[in-house]
Amino acid sequence: MQASGPGSNSREEVEAEAARLLAKLNSNPTAQDEADICAWIEADPRHAIAYARAEAAWEAAERLKSAAADVNLPPVSEVVTEEQQRRLSRNIMIVAGIAVILFILAAIVTVRTFNDVDHHETRIGEIRTISLPDGSRLHLNSDSAVDVRFTSNGRKVRLLKGEAAIEVAPDAHREFDVEARSAIVRARDTALNLRLRPSLIELTVTKGTAIVSCGNRPPRQVAAGNGAVLQPRSFVLTRLDPNVVRQRTAWRKQLVHLEGETIEQAAGEFNRYRDAPILIGDARVSALRIGGEFHIGDSGKFLSLLQSRLPVRAVSGDDGSIMLLYRDAPIAEDSGI
Repeated sequence: MQASGPGSNSREEVEAEAARLLAKLNSNPTAQDEADICAWIEADPRHAIAYARAEAAWEAAERLKSAAADVNLPPVSEVVTEEQQRRLSRNIMIVAGIAVILFILAAIVTVRTFNDVDHHETRIGEIRTISLPDGSRLHLNSDSAVDVRFTSNGRKVRLLKGEAAIEVAPDAHREFDVEARSAIVRARDTALNLRLRPSLIELTVTKGTAIVSCGNRPPRQVAAGNGAVLQPRSFVLTRLDPNVVRQRTAWRKQLVHLEGETIEQAAGEFNRYRDAPILIGDARVSALRIGGEFHIGDSGKFLSLLQSRLPVRAVSGDDGSIMLLYRDAPIAEDSGI
């Protein structure tokens, strides 16, 4: 049987394959057939979802067909009496009621399929560490979310938003796949950092090796100290300077590490941890650059440094936001910082 890899098929193809395999499972399958079907289901969360839906629909159809067979309808040639009309209406309502019940049961089956998926998320400004069942450790940055699904055949983490670092425990019998949008990162005794940006995914490998696949490109290996920029249909491997690695992983120590970023970039980093944003109110401010290391919850220190070293003044808004303006004259007393 040809197994389809994660991300390699459309939803219609996956659902068609699920229906085909379900039909095969219900027509005297061999032991090898059953093993192949189980392997296909475990290969991708989409496979499990599609199979559960197909199975629920199959069961609903079988039960509905059985229920309908028990309904006695009068022969077409007979004259339908008033009593027969009442009986026919009652039987139709019974069949409709059975259909509704079976639909609910199918929904329950689908929900149960998702019960083995653990969802973890963080609020703005919160950083969490989660111990996974296999001994791996998952670190979630501010405003991030993941789904985790462990089975006897595989380990999967899907990054839904934000940023995550994972320290993967070795397991000779189960692969560890990290999914993000259309990308799959397979980790083996690996530590890595994965960040979702608006138009790309930023991968940093800090220990061991990872195998990256994305779009139609063949999988590539990424060793520690390297990274990758992943886009919907392609990816580029990058050799990272140690300072870049430290910068990308500084959040694990609750730090924002700046290496000469523009003010606009720096403000964007602090905004990940703030409910009220730092805004750029003058285009001349955006391109100014700054370096330093700051605690994620201490944007006040960052703003003070800006005003002391650069022609920038910060004005506080009533909602807690900060507007950065270009300082043409000495800073006024009403800066609010």
